[in-house]
Amino acid sequence: MTALFVTGTGTGVGKTWITARLIREARAAGMPVEALKPVISGFDPHDAAESDSGHLLAALGRPIDERTLATISPWRFAAPLSPDMAAAREGRAVDFDALVELCRRRIAEAEGLLLIEGVGGAMVPLDGGHTVRDWIAALGIPAVVVAGSYLGTISHSLTTLDSLAVAGIEAKALVISESESNPVPLAETAAALARFTAVPILTAGRDEEADSGSSLLKGLLR
Repeated sequence: MTALFVTGTGTGVGKTWITARLIREARAAGMPVEALKPVISGFDPHDAAESDSGHLLAALGRPIDERTLATISPWRFAAPLSPDMAAAREGRAVDFDALVELCRRRIAEAEGLLLIEGVGGAMVPLDGGHTVRDWIAALGIPAVVVAGSYLGTISHSLTTLDSLAVAGIEAKALVISESESNPVPLAETAAALARFTAVPILTAGRDEEADSGSSLLKGLLR
């Protein structure tokens, strides 16, 4: 069993797209795979199929209904804000201990690959005293850091990697996901980052079919 935590340099950099791609690659290779996105904000139950949770369920080949949504994303909040703020608007809170215990249980039960997708960037607050980084550290599993290819991503990526290293978290890889608007060429971004970090760097183009010759999963698991 291999468990990886998919985090990012910020919101909207492609964490769900990368996680779903890894799921599809694992299934195509005949590898058992499970996924969790325990905390999600900006969730609209009337458009669940277009949510991050919905995309992961679709990649897993599972129906999108109340049962499967509750299994993959137990903490769902409507406001598109950090989890602490989104939960507060509903008079709720993310129970950090329960969150960690849920993930540990799923890690223990998983066969094959388990992907746990975080929310926002690595330093996003979950409650009044914990961030996503604290969550990863509590689980003791490697992180896959997803970054965009927009102007400014080099600073954001290196800052995130440094933040994880301070907490003793292993960065398994930095995945540069091609940004949808104003992208900087992937190869140039990767080459620039490689001058400043020893963390393995992978790239993922938006055209998954054209990019099919490059397996993200093999890059992560080698």
